Amino acid sequence: MPSDGKRLRGRAGVALLAVIPLAFLVVFFGWPLLALFGRAVATGDGAGILELLQRAGAGPLLAFTLAQAAASTVLTLIVAAPITWLVARVRFSGSRLLLVVVTLPFVLPSVVVGMAFRAVFTGPLGFLPPWMGGALDDAGPSLIPILCAHVFLNAAVVVRVVGAAWAGLDPSLEQAAQICGATPWRAFATVTLPRLVPSIAAAAALVFLFCTTSYGVIMVLGNGRVRTVETAIYTEGVGYFRLPEAAALSVVQIVVVVATLVVARLLSGLAGTTPGGAGAPADRAGGQPPRAGGRGRAAVWLTLAWTGLWLVLPLAVLALWSVRPAGPGSWTLAGYRTLGADVNGITPMSSAILSVTTASTAAVLAFVLGLNLAVVLTRIRGPLRAVADTVATLPLGVSAVTLGFGYMLVLTHWPARLANSWLVIAAVQALVVVPLVLRIAVPALEHVPSGLRAAAATMGASPLRVFATVDLPIAGRSLAAAAGFAFILSLGEFGATSFLARVDTTTLPVMIGSALNRPGEGSLATAMACSMVLVVATAVAVGIVEAVRPDAGSLL
Repeated sequence: MPSDGKRLRGRAGVALLAVIPLAFLVVFFGWPLLALFGRAVATGDGAGILELLQRAGAGPLLAFTLAQAAASTVLTLIVAAPITWLVARVRFSGSRLLLVVVTLPFVLPSVVVGMAFRAVFTGPLGFLPPWMGGALDDAGPSLIPILCAHVFLNAAVVVRVVGAAWAGLDPSLEQAAQICGATPWRAFATVTLPRLVPSIAAAAALVFLFCTTSYGVIMVLGNGRVRTVETAIYTEGVGYFRLPEAAALSVVQIVVVVATLVVARLLSGLAGTTPGGAGAPADRAGGQPPRAGGRGRAAVWLTLAWTGLWLVLPLAVLALWSVRPAGPGSWTLAGYRTLGADVNGITPMSSAILSVTTASTAAVLAFVLGLNLAVVLTRIRGPLRAVADTVATLPLGVSAVTLGFGYMLVLTHWPARLANSWLVIAAVQALVVVPLVLRIAVPALEHVPSGLRAAAATMGASPLRVFATVDLPIAGRSLAAAAGFAFILSLGEFGATSFLARVDTTTLPVMIGSALNRPGEGSLATAMACSMVLVVATAVAVGIVEAVRPDAGSLL
């Protein structure tokens, strides 16, 4: 009976841990989505959801959204392939720095990425014909800059997911095939590649999801001429204030996102990873990868050059153009001098301070909520765990713009002082990054031997003391990395925040977007300078997190 009592108390404790995170998800995730559904089906003129979708041109918008996402996904897989090989199969000095370079684009604000590629296609690639994106400001619609920006953003997903799976494969099978006379390429194609297919498919599903919900990149590079479901939601809801049409488009977006997320989860299960995560290379069957020599060294240098072309050059061009916003012969620090100047009632430095404040608050909140959920998920099994994990992961997939629009509807019922507070922005940012904390914290806690917990409990330690003395020493570095990534992603959140920001709650990414919407060289210089501030801050934060991480495991 005592054991039964302990079991019941343990279950009650697990249930109690889940109460606060679930309540948070209900208020900050479920309520806005329900408000969207309600607005889509209850319009003032009696129009049904199908009529609303027809008014908004949902068919062509959805077709284009899916087509550009598919093209971006294929191109990302191609570009990331050699980088993945380098991370997974070659040991060289500077490998940790390479991971920082690969990770940085993924955590940068999408509006900053848009700025970087605007600089590339307006400057070094300005000679290209308009249909290829050259002279972007004067060109008509072009998909090439958008596709390239999506590759830049999402290459890390492929490298992390596929790279971790590849690093965990035993290389002896491929070596045996070569001993039997197979060429290295044939050995890879017949032995290694079939075992990587599930992880490649899982990564592709995630990249497709992120490209489907892309907002900042298309807003900056589309010049108002390229429209997806995501940008149409913003245009209909904020630009034209056609709320029913925007709500109907949001419903379509949610359906597409949930379907893609389900596929990603199924494929991730086949790959032996979580959606957006990957096993740790520390568990690789073949031990440490060999150092490259001879032709392998040349391949390493070629791959590093390839990485620099896709992942470093855009940021280098952005840095250059931040001091030459008007092109050749116009070196100036005017953009950086405006960091302390008033811009529509707030200075960029004030926005930067606010961004750090909201991101820090969001990181703490997301860490507490995510850690509670992670403890719950490691203590339960079976269908209940699968359901709980799916519910907790949903904010990862649902569009930030859709969430932001849902908040526009919900906040009208809140007290004005609370609705306009920066705390709401912090809460929304926390909601967006809670799945990230889970993706890192759950594997870390599962690596803690259950026998150690049981031994500590047997000796009379309380659950809190067991966690402090057993779990934290083993999983502490991974948990610290989770908190760090939560801060970084919150710092750059743009989609949902753009709906919620007011004059005195304008974060730095939102200020960049606002500056781009104003004409004049000065506004462009301010946007570029603010973008570089975010790039530097994010790079430093990523470097610190990568130094803390115990291995090169999951990112998302």
